[in-house]
Amino acid sequence: MCSHQPSRTISDSPDHHTPVIVAAHPEQGWSLLCDGTIVFDDTGELLPDGQVVDPHRILGPLAVAA
Repeated sequence: MCSHQPSRTISDSPDHHTPVIVAAHPEQGWSLLCDGTIVFDDTGELLPDGQVVDPHRILGPLAVAA
């Protein structure tokens, strides 16, 4: 594992502190970051300590109408 702090989300981190993807599985909808965080395509995250970061998507007009 790297020295990045797993409690920081990708969007909150400056570029030089952003954890990098070490394993990508787009066919399954997730990627593993070097700090042990699993990031899902729906913007949710599973941190190495078991904490869950809920998806934080912005719904567009088509999703709201459905």
